[in-house]
Amino acid sequence: MDLGKYGLLTYSTLVHPADDWNEIWDSLTRYVPRVKARMSPDQPFGVSMRIANKTAQTLTASPEKRRQLRQFFDDNNMYVYTVNAFPYGSFKNTLVKEQVYEPDWRHQDRLNYSLQVAEVLAEVSPPFVNPSIQTPPLGFKPNVTSDAVIEAYAANIRHMAAGLHRIHQRTGRIVTLAIEPEPCCFLETTPEAINFFNNWLRTDKSIGLLAHELGVSGLEANAIMLRHVGVVYDICHQAVEFENISASLQSLVDNRIPVFKLQEAAAVRIPRVTQAIVDKLRKWADTVYLTQTIEMKDGKLTRFLNLEDAFEAWQKNPGEREWRIHFHVPVFLEHLDDGIETTRFAIAEALAFHKKNPLSAQLEIETYTWDVLPPHLKSGDVVDYICQELDWVKGELA
Repeated sequence: MDLGKYGLLTYSTLVHPADDWNEIWDSLTRYVPRVKARMSPDQPFGVSMRIANKTAQTLTASPEKRRQLRQFFDDNNMYVYTVNAFPYGSFKNTLVKEQVYEPDWRHQDRLNYSLQVAEVLAEVSPPFVNPSIQTPPLGFKPNVTSDAVIEAYAANIRHMAAGLHRIHQRTGRIVTLAIEPEPCCFLETTPEAINFFNNWLRTDKSIGLLAHELGVSGLEANAIMLRHVGVVYDICHQAVEFENISASLQSLVDNRIPVFKLQEAAAVRIPRVTQAIVDKLRKWADTVYLTQTIEMKDGKLTRFLNLEDAFEAWQKNPGEREWRIHFHVPVFLEHLDDGIETTRFAIAEALAFHKKNPLSAQLEIETYTWDVLPPHLKSGDVVDYICQELDWVKGELA
């Protein structure tokens, strides 16, 4: 949906099965037209696609399927403006955990996959948008064992920027790469993202290497990096990190790091942990995804890779603390159960900032956990809850 100066708003089709071309085609044709009919019946509707590596290979190899995809969007008055290319392989109904970051940005497979997605986007997205590619926070933090790993990340991001520039030269289309910080990853906090951009990716040395690769001046290479590489700001992730949302958004603006997508998502918040709450939360821990949990206790943050690790720490040393848990829950909910809340307040703060200082042309609701939510939170079918989420975000920006 076009919200004028506030940008385009849609929801992430990561919520639907979409691990290969057949699944994404079924999801697009089964669910998205129903959402459009309710939310944007008379106006074009923007779409966020999940494109896994298998789907990217299928679309790259088949001009007919690319035409089929574009024709479907045209026939239904829809268009694609962003792609989730974060999970490389399967994401639904299989154990994912930290494998979701593999292959990380050290590997040629991640680069090749992302460039294939960019080529598809340049062909199937309309000329009035600069489509974005959502990508992982470079790698899983425990795997970053030396500066050589970070430089390998930076090298492949430079190669990606060069590839996106070549697409721009050949087609006139600007496709962007949006890196998404996430808890327990190499880039998890906003300061860590800024540090990578300023001290690894946009240094004189790095820009010089990009200039050499493309045969352009340093000034041109710097502009290419700025045009094509930025971040996804997932409000859920930064709320889990206990960040001041307005301050972290302003720091990205101050450092000229483009926010190519502002992602509306809410996490689970436990303002005061008790044994009764721990017992209630056990059903939340039974999931195929990571449940990164950050604890605030006595003014200090402690990070746990999974909720079960936080349970263990609680059993060893109970006491007053707050937990924030990386589990995407419907954005329209503020309370989930007695003592179990959400970080919806962070979305409201981010959208208030965006209203005063529009910082992204693309907005997206990403609540992909419908299939693993506790039953009492599933009101109606998935289309009902998607439309409730879209209505809530629109209301915040009204």
